[in-house]
Amino acid sequence: MSLQERLQSDLKDAMRAGDVVRRETLRMCLAALKNRRIELGLDLEESEELAVLSKQLKTRQETAEQAAAAGREDRAGKERAEAEVVAAYLPRMLSEEETRAVVEGAARELGATSKQDLGRVMKAVMAAHRGQVDGKLVQRVAAEILG
Repeated sequence: MSLQERLQSDLKDAMRAGDVVRRETLRMCLAALKNRRIELGLDLEESEELAVLSKQLKTRQETAEQAAAAGREDRAGKERAEAEVVAAYLPRMLSEEETRAVVEGAARELGATSKQDLGRVMKAVMAAHRGQVDGKLVQRVAAEILG
């Protein structure tokens, strides 16, 4: 079963169960996938579907942070709940320690020793662990290691 089929099936289940947050979140995810498919003009590969869902997750996490900072805890809670729904469809993200180990390994493999090699290290890590690492975290860790 493809990711999109799974989302559609889970949407039906959420509708039957009356789970409003899950239903609305899955609808938004399906709409984002459809928009991306129209934008590209072809069916999406699984990696592209995961990229769309990753973007949905990141948007919700950032919105939750902004809402909490503005004192809108009701909105932040809603965004966090939606983020949990989206995260269930993505591969497990690597922890900071695991990310550090991956970045250190990539730097060793590439012979990276200075900040000038930051781009090469990031490119290698992001390509090898697409959807499993946070780009900002990879950049921060790589800068620490190469700095």
